[in-house]
Amino acid sequence: MFYILDVLGTVSFAISGVLIAMNKRMDVFGVLIIAFVTAIGGGTLRDVLIGETPVNWMQDMTYGYVILASTFLTILFKSKIDYLRTSLFLFDTIGIGLYTIVGVEKGISVGLHPIICVALGTISACFGGVIRDILCNEIPVIFRKEVYATACILGGISYFLLKLLPLENNLIFIIAGLVVILVRIIAVKFKISLPSLYK
Repeated sequence: MFYILDVLGTVSFAISGVLIAMNKRMDVFGVLIIAFVTAIGGGTLRDVLIGETPVNWMQDMTYGYVILASTFLTILFKSKIDYLRTSLFLFDTIGIGLYTIVGVEKGISVGLHPIICVALGTISACFGGVIRDILCNEIPVIFRKEVYATACILGGISYFLLKLLPLENNLIFIIAGLVVILVRIIAVKFKISLPSLYK
């Protein structure tokens, strides 16, 4: 289940990278680079922080193939995507939900404190998007008023709360990931944001 979540997160982030790169009218090489850094950026930083090197995608070529396939299929079916902005939001949100839980689980596997595990999950989920936005000359979503990292933190906390209940691990993964996704969707739909320090 853990491996499946990691691959699905890679797919989601690769697609979100392709969509924003195409929106910026990049060439094929540019689109592939943005897809790649979006998909593996957060996971790479996570693995480096916990000393797991070579990092995951360097040891398992599945990730590279998945990114290439996701990029190709997204370009191929771009005309079928009616609402580019909505699609970008959806795949980005699914990506942060999946990668948050993968990051938390990685932290647990190396014996880190629950608070650090939540932070690691948030880093895994957010930093691919940060790199993507910087390369695309955008202010990263995490630095705007939108609920983004907060959704990851709440998902990570819910993961540990669910661990206290007699539930199967796979079910905990799914519920905690859905918490991240639903919090982000609700926040955007109802325009909920963190208070700003400036008026």
